[in-house]
Amino acid sequence: MTDMGDIWVDEGLTQVPYAVYDDEEIYARERARLFQGPTWNFLGLECEVPDAGDFKTTFLGDIPVVLVRGKDGKVRGFENRCAHRGALLCLERFGNAKAFTCVYHAWSYDYDGNLVGVAFQNGVKGEGGMPDSFKREEHGLRRVKIAVLAGLVFGSFDSTVPPLEDYLGPDIVARIHRVLPRPPKVLGYYTQTMRNNWKLYAENVRDPYHASILHLFFTTFRVNRLSQKGGIIVSENGGHHVSYSKLEPNAANGADDSDYDAAKLRADSEFGLKEPGLMGGRDEFDDGITLQILSVFPNLVLQQVRNSLVVRQIVPRGVDRADIVWTNYGFEDDDEELADLRLMQANFIGPAGYISMEDGAVGNFIQRALPGTKDETSVVLMGGDEAASMASRATETSIRGFWKIYRDLMDI
Repeated sequence: MTDMGDIWVDEGLTQVPYAVYDDEEIYARERARLFQGPTWNFLGLECEVPDAGDFKTTFLGDIPVVLVRGKDGKVRGFENRCAHRGALLCLERFGNAKAFTCVYHAWSYDYDGNLVGVAFQNGVKGEGGMPDSFKREEHGLRRVKIAVLAGLVFGSFDSTVPPLEDYLGPDIVARIHRVLPRPPKVLGYYTQTMRNNWKLYAENVRDPYHASILHLFFTTFRVNRLSQKGGIIVSENGGHHVSYSKLEPNAANGADDSDYDAAKLRADSEFGLKEPGLMGGRDEFDDGITLQILSVFPNLVLQQVRNSLVVRQIVPRGVDRADIVWTNYGFEDDDEELADLRLMQANFIGPAGYISMEDGAVGNFIQRALPGTKDETSVVLMGGDEAASMASRATETSIRGFWKIYRDLMDI
């Protein structure tokens, strides 16, 4: 058995033990303390269940859950597991239901997860059936506490979790509202399987240091370079972050690139675009920011790249696998030109995106290199040793923030 007290040998946040990425006992502890603990997990968009009885199946960590719109207009959530024999209750991704009935033995539940029907509860022809002591109200589904912010639906199994806005902090709440100023409209979905631990992806999206080194498209077309104006926001608890940058039209399409030249990075290429309209865009939020990556611990990534808007949900699938569910969105009042631009720029990000296809590989490069690491650690020192907001994006401060809240909740 893993001794949790021996995992993290350093008191700080700059040496991350490789054991956290491939230990089954740690993964089980994460399920208990993170995904069933006092955290808010992103579950979906409110617009995905617009009418009474509309439902969506999703995940809280790796635990299957159901979101459903009640007759009173409120969104509810409960575990997607029949209380009888543990079978998946709801098998479809989306739909509308008057009740939720298990295909195995036809136990049936209402929108609140209350057990409302048991097939042959009173037996057949006076024989069999459930005992007189059986009470339906004692066999409802495990409820998920629900909170909604700017159309994002969050859930928690922990009744002691703080109010969502307190959990996020004012800076993160403001940045969520920035890219969700009105109800969103879903444009499409895709799911990506990562052959690595979920935390490697959570670190990756908090890592501005790698972006203009790994992603050749970023730097070639000046989508994002560390020399551009921008910054990092880290929440007080460390768990949530924003990385943002903006183009400077009067500074050679971005910034002084002498540092890139001196470092001899693969920051430029001879490639161009046959369709330059891909790089077009509007300043739809009136602040000049062309890239914003926002994360909420433990499983949400909210993305703006030019006019491509995406919600990403991290779904752990085991110690060495995770799924990323990508939901592209726009708004009902988008004009035709902007709607087409969003769809075109959806090619930036995703499993085969011009920018992010490399992210689907590098986590696996780490996972494959883990055997034999034993007590070794990675180095997370860029930008110092704190987990705080910074003007520079040449930093790993938001990765340290992730480990700050992680260590606190996991007690390691």
